[in-house]
Amino acid sequence: MQLLYRNGNADEIIFIHRGVGRFNSNFGYLDLRPGDYLVIPRGVIYNIEVSQKIEALVIESSSAIETPDRYRNKFGQLLEHSPFSERDIRTPNFMSPIQNKSIEIEVKLKNGIQMYEYKYHPFDLIGWDGYFFPYVFNINDFMPITGKIHQPPPVHQTFKGNGFVICSFVPRLFDYHKDSIPAPYAHSNVDSDELIYYAAGEFMSRRGIEEGSITHHPMGLPHGPQPGKTEESIGAIETNELAVMVDTFKPLNLTKSALDIEDNSYPFSWANK
Repeated sequence: MQLLYRNGNADEIIFIHRGVGRFNSNFGYLDLRPGDYLVIPRGVIYNIEVSQKIEALVIESSSAIETPDRYRNKFGQLLEHSPFSERDIRTPNFMSPIQNKSIEIEVKLKNGIQMYEYKYHPFDLIGWDGYFFPYVFNINDFMPITGKIHQPPPVHQTFKGNGFVICSFVPRLFDYHKDSIPAPYAHSNVDSDELIYYAAGEFMSRRGIEEGSITHHPMGLPHGPQPGKTEESIGAIETNELAVMVDTFKPLNLTKSALDIEDNSYPFSWANK
């Protein structure tokens, strides 16, 4: 990033799949590594220095990014049964102020980007207060909730916004009932579109998935383990998968570039063993 950037239209979450870098902002800096969820409230001015090529999933939200209500008390603190806590969150470190230097800033609005030239560099803070700030939570610090039988997707929820949730699938023990079947049951998401970004490991209910793959299961269409995957899961003790799921409560609109990279054979993976 040659210039500074500010999203004036949306909050952002950047999930770092691969690569290393440093997030610099008017709140300070955060070191970035694989597995990091970088949460950036709208209006934060920033750039990212890349030390090793970064591959990332970027999510924009028209509302604030929050933690799930059921994991917070009335004061906003994460509860003891939450799969992560405030101790897992990294907040910006102070950096030496950049003073007496003008800089151009790209400001993203609803219909495009405008350029602004600041007379003084905005990275000149000596302190900040309040609860509006960028932060990082690493997916590897998510503590999975397991049970005797298959647990539904809400146990994996990590963040929420207006009209969508973000869930983290991490390495975990499977169900421990003697007759349990670890593979998820076939289902139709009648209330949401389901998008999954596969980051690492082997997703036990899927075949033909590689690191960096994205699946999109539109609401109402039945899906579940592909043929043979249910039987293969019986007796399995744990999974090593790492993935990010986004469920949206209104249908997603696909871009032309998404259609250009579609794997047309994926829907037929349920028909062939």
